Amino acid sequence: MLTKDSMTNDETRMTKAAGRRRSALGSRSAPGSRSALGRRWGRKRRMGATTVEFALVAPAFFLVIMSMFEFTRLNVLRHTADNAAYEAARVAIVPGATTAQARTEANRLLTIVGARGASVNFNPGTITPETDSVTVTVTIPLDSNGWVVPRFTRGRTLTSSATMRTERVRSR
Repeated sequence: MLTKDSMTNDETRMTKAAGRRRSALGSRSAPGSRSALGRRWGRKRRMGATTVEFALVAPAFFLVIMSMFEFTRLNVLRHTADNAAYEAARVAIVPGATTAQARTEANRLLTIVGARGASVNFNPGTITPETDSVTVTVTIPLDSNGWVVPRFTRGRTLTSSATMRTERVRSR
């Protein structure tokens, strides 16, 4: 028999682990014993608790998920309005360009994301050779552009504008 002095650290750890396994196996109940049946009955009583917990947590969980979709949509609309105003201003500052061409470019970009009811306005309304700068304003009503719950954005609009100097050279 090995004494504690003659065992190495590894052997000591192995014998302690074997003792833990034996005690864990010895504490198991036989399949038909009273304590094994009690564990099964306890599990059945907890099944109703899971349903109640789900019923309490599910509405809040789905509200968070739907809010994520709605705010993502609003963010996409905001970035698209910024980009549409910028691109329309870029088209408008080129010599010989008209507001109709710039409006077409802005509407093309807004159509890609499905923005409904958007309006594109220019200042000045007519671009002439004497125009120094062009301001394009894109307005999107959020009433008709919500995906999940447009109730929270009712009556609000998203507005973005871009101002650029024209590329026209003045003749003296």
